Amino acid sequence: MNPVQRFFRRYILSTIRIVLLFIVINIALLFLLMVSGSISGSDKSFHIQDLSDHVTLQNGVWTADDTALSLLEESSAWAMLMDRDGTVIWQQNLPETLPRSYTSADIASFSRWYLDDYPVKVWAREDGSLMVAGFPPRTLIKYYYVLNWPYMGILLGGGAAVFLFNLFLISFLMLRNTRRVEKAMTPVLQGIQALSHGRLLHLEEQGELAEINAGLNRAAAYMTKKDNTRAEWIRGVSHDIRTPLSMVLGYASELEDNILLPQEARKQAGIIRRESEKMKRLIDDLNLTTKLEYSLQAVCLKDVDLAETGRQAVSEVLNNGLPGQYELLFSEIHPGQSIHLSGDADLLLRMLDNLIQNSITHNPQGCKIVLSVDKTGGHCLCTVSDNGTGLSAVLLDQLNQGQDISSTRNSGAKTEHGLGLKLVKQIVRAHKGTIHFSDSVPHGLTVQISLPEKP
Repeated sequence: MNPVQRFFRRYILSTIRIVLLFIVINIALLFLLMVSGSISGSDKSFHIQDLSDHVTLQNGVWTADDTALSLLEESSAWAMLMDRDGTVIWQQNLPETLPRSYTSADIASFSRWYLDDYPVKVWAREDGSLMVAGFPPRTLIKYYYVLNWPYMGILLGGGAAVFLFNLFLISFLMLRNTRRVEKAMTPVLQGIQALSHGRLLHLEEQGELAEINAGLNRAAAYMTKKDNTRAEWIRGVSHDIRTPLSMVLGYASELEDNILLPQEARKQAGIIRRESEKMKRLIDDLNLTTKLEYSLQAVCLKDVDLAETGRQAVSEVLNNGLPGQYELLFSEIHPGQSIHLSGDADLLLRMLDNLIQNSITHNPQGCKIVLSVDKTGGHCLCTVSDNGTGLSAVLLDQLNQGQDISSTRNSGAKTEHGLGLKLVKQIVRAHKGTIHFSDSVPHGLTVQISLPEKP
């Protein structure tokens, strides 16, 4: 799964989580609303049973005590007590417009609904009388509703169906919108990813994100122009330096070999020659790494014998004159074994030469350098190790993570440019191989390169 797909997968999952959270929150709010409504909506401040208990018959006369009168006053209510025949035998604050006698039909009606717009509460006493308490209009709501059970099932099922349909509709619309966003954003994300890897990708400048696509196209064109300008500048400077540098090398070599000159002058000429050779090598590395970075030089894949290439790299270093404090060895882990791969012989030779020169440059006190080749598991292995000063754990970690570092080691007060190792990693990458840096035992640096074997 590529990064674009992972991005939209997370987007879709977050959308689903939002929908589920929306449903849970709404269910919780509905539950709280029902609970709070049942608490605040029910009239619990007035209990007609309490009122009835405080209305008693004393000496043949129905009398309400102070508690009953206080309950009625607090609720601005009126009350009446009817006997079995519906005749009012006691009343308190009963409106003049209401009758003092009621039929059984009247009682059945106002017990369910209202008594002449007055919401009432009814309580049947044990002696057969009926206590009625009335309240001002629009203070209480009485509602009586009856449903057949089959219709109730249809109502509940329909409510569930409507809920599920709305859930499906919300999910469908959100996923459809996500799909539209994904369709519009995928080219943009792919373009950004391509630019981050140095590849150019032209985007269609149309649709909802046309301005963003146009901006990415302008950025790609600017990067291309900038890279081309830099590559042309490097090639031009390198070309201009080659001629005077060749003259410096030639004259320095002549002066170094001239026996008529004083020993000190010949020594200084040798220093000029060696530093000029380093400069020439740096220019060559700079040109080659620029060509590889911007694909200006094609990798010519041919059948290459890695063992033979290793011998050639060691021979060239020895033939060019290796100082006495260094020891350079070539080793075949399994002598006589065929180690062939598809690669560019010149680039591979340059890669091994750079690794050897890296050990020489960063160990001026001298060291032993071993170049070994082997084959295992369908891969050709090439290892360059030395017993020099080695690298710090931080630099090893940076190199293994593929980071560009300005310096691989510190040699006294001089800091090397590290271009040689950058070129090595580019050549390994061009051959679809891997490179790993580690410490040698007991000290030093080991660089192991794994390249795919020729099928």
